[in-house]
Amino acid sequence: MAEFVSTYGLFAAYILVGIALVAAIVLPVIQSFSDPKSLLGTVVGLVIIGVIFFIGFSIASDEVTNVYMNNNVTEGTTSKIIGGAIVTMYILVILAIVGIVITEVTKVFK
Repeated sequence: MAEFVSTYGLFAAYILVGIALVAAIVLPVIQSFSDPKSLLGTVVGLVIIGVIFFIGFSIASDEVTNVYMNNNVTEGTTSKIIGGAIVTMYILVILAIVGIVITEVTKVFK
């Protein structure tokens, strides 16, 4: 039974995750065709994330350390992209925490 689950159950789970991923991407796009103005918020969000990534990419170093070498990262550009993604994550986490704190503080005073 364990062999069946690990073989076919895992395969079925991958298929279901793929279906859910496609549905999560395709259905909002189909919905946005009926209301094109709703795409504006998505585009603005993607542009803001792109700008934040550009800032992170600009800050990041292109140094290839031993840790990167151990993980088969040998180019400075790849190192810079990884660093930019990490800096982007830090910025987004800090913005999320600040947003949560501001929301909770404004709720107290309302």
